[in-house]
Amino acid sequence: MDTDAKMAAIHAVAAIGAAYASFTTSNGSIAALGQNQALGTLVGVVILIIVGNLAERFLGKEEVGGFKGWLWSGIIPFVFVWFMVWAMLINVHL
Repeated sequence: MDTDAKMAAIHAVAAIGAAYASFTTSNGSIAALGQNQALGTLVGVVILIIVGNLAERFLGKEEVGGFKGWLWSGIIPFVFVWFMVWAMLINVHL
C-alpha cells in the first residue's frame, strides 16, 4: 500500500473516534460541559493535529510530502469522515 493510502486510512479511522468524542462533548453527555458544539469542534481539531503528527513520524516526513501531502491525504479524508459520522450520531440521538 502506498503512503497516500496509508495516510488516508489512518486519518479515516481516527476521524471515527474524533466524531464520537465530538458527539459526546457536544450533546451534553458530560454534565460538567453541557451542550457545547464549539468544544466538540475543538476536540476534533486537536485529534486531527495529533494524528497528523503521529502519522508523519510513523510514515516519514519525506514520504508524506509535507503539508501539501498531509492536506490531500490526511486532512481532507479526516474532515469528511469526521463530519459525516458526527452528523449521523447527532441524527440517531434525536
